[in-house]
Amino acid sequence: MRGSGLRHCLPSVRGFEDGTSLDNLGKPFVADDTRPPMHIDIASLLVAMTLSMITMAVALPAVMGQVNEAARRAQAGVMLQAAGWALLLASATVDAGSSLDVACSTLAMVGISSGLALLATSFDLWCGRKAHDQAPFVIAILMPLGYALGFSSYAFRVGWANGLLTLQMGLVAVALARKPAVPVGRWRALLVFSLLAQMLATAGRGVLGAFFTESYPTFLAPHPMNLAFALLANATTVLSLVGILLAHRDEAARELERLATVDGLTSVLNRRAWKTLARTELAVSARYGHPVAVLMIDLDRFKHINDTRGHDAGDRALCFVAAALQAAVRPGDLVGRYGGEEFCILMSHAGLDATVAFDARMRAHLAEAAARDLGFTLSYSAGIATRISQSDTLEAMLQRADANLYAAKHQGRARTLDSNGVSVHDTFTRNSGNYAAIVAALRAAS
Repeated sequence: MRGSGLRHCLPSVRGFEDGTSLDNLGKPFVADDTRPPMHIDIASLLVAMTLSMITMAVALPAVMGQVNEAARRAQAGVMLQAAGWALLLASATVDAGSSLDVACSTLAMVGISSGLALLATSFDLWCGRKAHDQAPFVIAILMPLGYALGFSSYAFRVGWANGLLTLQMGLVAVALARKPAVPVGRWRALLVFSLLAQMLATAGRGVLGAFFTESYPTFLAPHPMNLAFALLANATTVLSLVGILLAHRDEAARELERLATVDGLTSVLNRRAWKTLARTELAVSARYGHPVAVLMIDLDRFKHINDTRGHDAGDRALCFVAAALQAAVRPGDLVGRYGGEEFCILMSHAGLDATVAFDARMRAHLAEAAARDLGFTLSYSAGIATRISQSDTLEAMLQRADANLYAAKHQGRARTLDSNGVSVHDTFTRNSGNYAAIVAALRAAS
């Protein structure tokens, strides 16, 4: 018994159980190169790509959080494309040419093409463009329709679908390459590269299916072009995800910057941003010698509006005045909410007469539109300050405008005092030969 146990613990004289001879012990190991080469399965690559797209579709809403229109369209576009590819893979598991095959394949084309069209609109919005090219949506309608009608011809449907998808991707790439309306980062380059790579591979598949059908009898055929497409599809899916997230980050940064400079209620500049930009404009006007003026207005009896009509009515009044100011100013003028019911307007290239004319237009608009749009009348008191020297500062101009504003309040409200402290509505005094003497007397009294 001992001998038999020992015999089982030692290798046999002839060799190990796996066939290795004792004579080979100590010799270097040589790998067996009779194993078959690694095979890359196209179906597995396309399944992996589809799973990546489904993961993107699920993850994007969680990653983006509270989103706007551009992000919602991007999320919907990714979801549609993921569903399209899932249906296309499912069509390979049913009987070829069956009604279920036609339905799955056609719906797959709908998902893929309409998803790309939605992504195109989200890219436009992220680039600051409000108008969208309608061609990608036209293709999203025509491509599945022609695909379904010509489904019985494999060569036609493959050439038709891949050809129109190539055109659709090209249109989106061209739109992305155009100069954006807002500053954006490098995410456009990532997406353009992804689209161009997919275009080349998709166009190649279309040519193979339409004209060399024997080399590409199914969309899972192990052709080098199909392999290149599957590999590129996986790579560009990741690049597209990165591009979408970077675009969303850019927009979030722009929104934060906007919130830091814009009044949340009225959407005009807030006080800090207005003063920063006004100082810059004042420096430019001093350098080039063109006139500039500040108009400071304060809504009359605003507390009475809040007390009697509610704060919602007060908010509507503020928004109404802000919108009227924005509509009335010229390019280069600055409108800001200075605080409470006060607004400041910096009028570039404008002297006293131009500022008085602006004030008259505003008063006429309020008298005509406030009662109609708000249900109650509005008036304001205002003060004007013009630049009196090259060394004049914004703070000094604001002090003079504020002093004239409160003088207008004390004189009975609903009036504007000019840079000399005279009511702009007192046309008799302003047009009389005694205007200079009256101004001198006012200054002496102050």
